Amino acid sequence: MTTSAPTTPTSGTTEVRELGHMIDGVAVPGVAERKSDVYDPARGVVTGRLALATVAEVDLAVAAAKRAFPAWAETTPPRRAAVMFKMRELLLRDADRLTAIITSEHGKTLDDARGELMRGIEVVEFACGIPSLLKGELTEQVGRGIDSFSMRQPLGVCVGITPFNFPAMVPMWMFPVAIACGNTFVLKPSEKDPTLSLEIAKLFNEAGLPKGVFNVLNGDRVAVETLVAHKDVAAVSFVGSTPIAETVFRTGTQSGKRVQALGGAKNHMVVLPDADVPMAIDALMGAAYGSAGERCMAISVAVLVGDAAFADDFVAKLATKARALKIGPGTTPGQEMGPLVTGEHLAKVRSYVDLGVTEGATLVVDGRDFRSSESPEGFFLGGCLFDHVTPTMRIYTEEIFGPVLCVVRVATAADAVKLVNDHEFGNGVAIFTRDGGAAREFTHAVQAGMVGVNVPIPVPMAFHSFGGWKRSIFGDHAIHGPEGVRFYTRIKTTTERWPTNAGGASFSMPVMK
Repeated sequence: MTTSAPTTPTSGTTEVRELGHMIDGVAVPGVAERKSDVYDPARGVVTGRLALATVAEVDLAVAAAKRAFPAWAETTPPRRAAVMFKMRELLLRDADRLTAIITSEHGKTLDDARGELMRGIEVVEFACGIPSLLKGELTEQVGRGIDSFSMRQPLGVCVGITPFNFPAMVPMWMFPVAIACGNTFVLKPSEKDPTLSLEIAKLFNEAGLPKGVFNVLNGDRVAVETLVAHKDVAAVSFVGSTPIAETVFRTGTQSGKRVQALGGAKNHMVVLPDADVPMAIDALMGAAYGSAGERCMAISVAVLVGDAAFADDFVAKLATKARALKIGPGTTPGQEMGPLVTGEHLAKVRSYVDLGVTEGATLVVDGRDFRSSESPEGFFLGGCLFDHVTPTMRIYTEEIFGPVLCVVRVATAADAVKLVNDHEFGNGVAIFTRDGGAAREFTHAVQAGMVGVNVPIPVPMAFHSFGGWKRSIFGDHAIHGPEGVRFYTRIKTTTERWPTNAGGASFSMPVMK
């Protein structure tokens, strides 16, 4: 298939909206001449033009957040929780509308978009418990008549820089916890699907959040670099590719900021010979091809353990399912996979499929010729399945971020563990087996931050924390859950005495008596 060039609709076919920012509680149209097109990926047409933030506009957003911080930090945790409770109510009220926005700019199916939104709302629900989450510790009588207690206090202006693949969930991994902890926030969403973040800012206004506490700044590299180096920004949360995550981490920490930067992944699913094969195949289908593979927790490598007969049978059954994928516009009921987010990304993923063929992998299912009869100009790619992939191939080592599944064959479970551990990424991993001992040994030995046992995408619930190992994360804190609270606060410990008899000056190190 020859990929069609993106088209700009003529008058009367699609309204092209002008998109800007939300700063200090007010919609700001944007003054930059530089603009970025926003697409409906199912139709391949431009639906919006986004004004990319200037350095001056970055300064305006940070200044608004800085002004709002003192009063918000002094707002009681129960009052902050009340805003989060209201925000949860509004998000649920508008769930259908917000889901449609996600699908219109990202392309994922409506069911998938709703699932993403619900997982984000779970973090808002977690943040509603902030009065309990911020409780400190007290030790009475650390010395005679002396007590010590600790508390967690907010940092200041926090920044979130998020990718296109989860325009609702990933920002919600960040700002609910940050704001509930007493910080103010500047969100820089992906320029590919910016509308949802602007709508969230409007809902925060309706929920009663004070102006300046939550700001949305749309932009590209100029905005990112300015935010990461900005003297008034205290902390940066980032999710994106590993090269950029590493740059954000180094730049931010060098300028004295707290940084959590989540990078790329190459998630493996290990299938032992005793596994429930139909269950494992169904799990792989959803984990590899759901959301067109545009997930940092997508399974992109299936590791089949055992002899050739087992692997041959497994691949044959998997291929039958992959060829039968229901692909089309995400708004069409019953679709299992929508388009990729842009024509540029489609071309990139297709080039990886071409590369895999050149590298010598067996392309069992070739989705390159897929064209949607319902929407032929959309950015569609059929599911692709490679067998006999080796660890030296680039389609194995690099993150493709598309509906491309690689099968690697190994002889033993120990070989599977070594394969996973030798990869530079360590985001998530799964094992499918009926053997509890084998599963326990695997979870103990594997070097990855999130592990699933007969669960293909082990994304933790909001009250746990999300984060990988190795070059899938830079920084000491995972995201949301307890780690999120720790990241967005700093500890202060007070030791106090109310003297009745001071007893004179002491010049030695204080010790317990």
